[in-house]
Amino acid sequence: MNRVLACAWWLAVVVLSPVLVLQAVHTRRRALRLPPAAGPRCGLAGAELPGEPLRVLVLGESTVVGVGVTCLRSALVGQLAEALAVRYARPVAWRACGENGITAAQACERLLPQVLDEPFDLALLVFGVNDTTHLTSLRRWRVSLGSMAGALALRGAQVAFSGVPPLQHFSALPWLLRRVLGLRAALLDASLRQLAGCLGAGHHSVSLKFSADYLALDGYHPSSLGYRVWAEGLVACDLLGRSAVAECEPA
Repeated sequence: MNRVLACAWWLAVVVLSPVLVLQAVHTRRRALRLPPAAGPRCGLAGAELPGEPLRVLVLGESTVVGVGVTCLRSALVGQLAEALAVRYARPVAWRACGENGITAAQACERLLPQVLDEPFDLALLVFGVNDTTHLTSLRRWRVSLGSMAGALALRGAQVAFSGVPPLQHFSALPWLLRRVLGLRAALLDASLRQLAGCLGAGHHSVSLKFSADYLALDGYHPSSLGYRVWAEGLVACDLLGRSAVAECEPA
């Protein structure tokens, strides 16, 4: 079914390409470019709590390095660590490994080698926006994420995926472009959900309001409030639990 929908999506893109290309060029030229958040990319939340720290890795694209806020404590990784510390009543040692604009395939080459020598109890993979805009094939998407998840799981980490954000709500994009990219994001997310099921990993949808209060000034990345709600939603879904195993299709 995903392949049929993917073919239909590509057909629509070909038909609409004259308009979509113009909108994409215009959007790139006028986009507000925000820097990654300041601060060290590792830390400890809940230091006053008893017990051994839960070791958490967050690996991914611009949201992992906190684009949209000024410091990593206000970004996804910092907010996630604080929420996990509260939920499990133990310290959380966190590590953020990300890069603005990176795709999953690029992360396999550039980011994964940076963390494979470190022990983690939980690894959250956060990808999808750049693979959507770069028109990554569904096969390459699954292979790249499967490779990262497999390598981390072999080293003892419980792997979880954050779902692909719904780009149809990104206010920085023109209506037609964000609708088309939103459909593409949904295809990637459906493929990711199936992959997570095959691997016995968690898949956790992005539950976030996309009103102005939840978005940064660029209309593309979350604000501090957006990151907090996103992180709390992930923790409420039990990141340390495993999803049901789904029927697998060939990658």
